[in-house]
Amino acid sequence: MGKLVVTEFVTLDGVMEDPGGGEKDRFDRGGWAFQFDRGADGDKFKFDELLAADAQLLGRVTYEGFAKAWPTMNDNPFGEKMNAMPKFVVSSTLENPTWNNTTVMSGDLSEEIGKLKEQFDGDILVAGSAQLVQGLIANDLVDELHLMVFPVVLGAGKRLFGDAPGTKPLRLVATRQAGETVILTFRKH
Repeated sequence: MGKLVVTEFVTLDGVMEDPGGGEKDRFDRGGWAFQFDRGADGDKFKFDELLAADAQLLGRVTYEGFAKAWPTMNDNPFGEKMNAMPKFVVSSTLENPTWNNTTVMSGDLSEEIGKLKEQFDGDILVAGSAQLVQGLIANDLVDELHLMVFPVVLGAGKRLFGDAPGTKPLRLVATRQAGETVILTFRKH
């Protein structure tokens, strides 16, 4: 049975919005992740994380950003894996996904995640996707959480943790420095 792994770039104040800067028209503080060096260790962590995954689960907004960028990046192992693996998009509005190997999911979130976990043995990787991730956390569907924390405070933007019903205990299982960032790994308690 697969496990659901949420992986996020996040600022010290919990902002996860537009780390790469592709949403400058909607968020004027985007691109913050590229102001810092995550080093070879950070790059290796991200690649190993992708290699452990059998599928990706994305929200519509993140999917649309990825679908614009990744299909043209097949010239390296990371891009090859991103493009080849199955992708699942949680959306009530997306009808005709253009990125290969993409399936749209619009049913009950808990049921859909249960089916995905049964379908795959490896990780199901969730990146970005603020609204989706908040729903996954609220419904106790996240098995593991990887946070690459960047040393910056933005003061505004979509935050990783929204208001959730009740307490969500997690267990810290690993910390490591990667360049100027810190990687924190948590598991369900």
